Amino acid sequence: MPAPITTSTATLACSFGSAPATLTVLPASQVLVEGNPVAALPDSAGMVNVAPFGMCSSLANPAVASATAAAQGVLTPQPCTPQPLPWTPGVPLVLAGGQPVVNATCTTSCAFGGAITITRPGSTQTLG
Repeated sequence: MPAPITTSTATLACSFGSAPATLTVLPASQVLVEGNPVAALPDSAGMVNVAPFGMCSSLANPAVASATAAAQGVLTPQPCTPQPLPWTPGVPLVLAGGQPVVNATCTTSCAFGGAITITRPGSTQTLG
């Protein structure tokens, strides 16, 4: 089912993060939706496209595991360093830079175990 296309300035959430993050899409494909660069499946690089989600509480994150061990097993969140995989599933019939675009139903996961979702896609009227 069509959903709003995701653009730069979209708001993201991580299941292990303490705060929302913003998606940054570099204007390489030069495709704009409602005035912002449109996101494609590869636009998921941590610290480039996906900003940190505040503090991370995943024990799969080595920094969290180490701090928690040092605190004798008391969960000790550490600063988020997102390591996301490419977005899925994408919109295969709508391309930007030769890649399927991301819409509001797409998700990704972090190498540290978090589920990353789109809470505000950045566009409101353009569906894909």
